[in-house]
Amino acid sequence: VVAGGCSGFQYSLNIEEESKTGDFVLEKQDIKLFVDMFSAQYLNGITIDHTTNMMGSGFTFENPNATGGCGCGTSFSA
Repeated sequence: VVAGGCSGFQYSLNIEEESKTGDFVLEKQDIKLFVDMFSAQYLNGITIDHTTNMMGSGFTFENPNATGGCGCGTSFSA
């Protein structure tokens, strides 16, 4: 989670080889997800999926902590 967008926060995914000190490490189906401590407070209970449709492919985020979002769907408030 990084600051940005109309609603205040955006999701940010980066490819990393190793976790950083203090990161939470989640592993599912041999995929490791590193979550920094700042982001973790906004991601409890989140569902991340990868979808493909006529508009393209990408990740979707269903976040029960989001209290709002922008019209274009790229940012959220919490």
